[in-house]
Amino acid sequence: MEKYPSPNNGLILLGKWTSEKLDALLHESSKLNDIGSRIDFLSRHFLETPYQESTLIGDINTPEVFVINLEGVDCFTFLDYIESMRLSSSFQEFKENVKKVRYQKGETVSFEKRNHFFTDWREFNSTRIDDVTERIGGETVIRVKKLLNKKEDGTCSLPGIQPKERFIHYIPVNAIDNGIIDRLKTGDYIGIYATEKGLDVSHVGIFIQEGEKIYLRHASSLEEQRKVVDQHFKDYIVGKPGIIVLRSKKL
Repeated sequence: MEKYPSPNNGLILLGKWTSEKLDALLHESSKLNDIGSRIDFLSRHFLETPYQESTLIGDINTPEVFVINLEGVDCFTFLDYIESMRLSSSFQEFKENVKKVRYQKGETVSFEKRNHFFTDWREFNSTRIDDVTERIGGETVIRVKKLLNKKEDGTCSLPGIQPKERFIHYIPVNAIDNGIIDRLKTGDYIGIYATEKGLDVSHVGIFIQEGEKIYLRHASSLEEQRKVVDQHFKDYIVGKPGIIVLRSKKL
């Protein structure tokens, strides 16, 4: 396991990886011109990575620390790292891109500037990420105005983060037919729409298609899994409210 401080006195834990192995992986992936193929290739190397929550350091009472932790990921840090990797051709670039992906405008490593919500990517990473939910869902899409970070009882899920009003577009699960699935692409980032007040999504993952089979590749917190897995997409979304779809842009 490789472990050392990052340039801003942060924390880097590479788990099974070394900086040399990541350099080689990122160099190889950079040769794939298709974004979806690149995301598939990179994320496939993280299958079986343990699920681990609360790996980031920082809250209203604790100074933010720049963290890269590949020993274990939750559903959102998994996407953080994969999106950062798909933008990188070296380990050094990867470290810089994690900052750009995780923090608003990538300017300041702070708890307040961290992207805490899935749709923050749409708002603050718009040069790299496109919300394609309406393009894919068409007339089936439902538009909802939500106050993110304000719970049912009026308190904040994340103390110290100002609640933000935002329109959320999602495709209801009962409208997801073969036509909609055909418009999804390997590498699309899928958010499971949350009906709870204060949240945009309850979970996130990556849409993967292999021939006729379609999967959600995600860091599962279920007791019998607790690792990055491929799960049949249609089976996974049964009983869920709907999906939000974000897509990486070619730069």
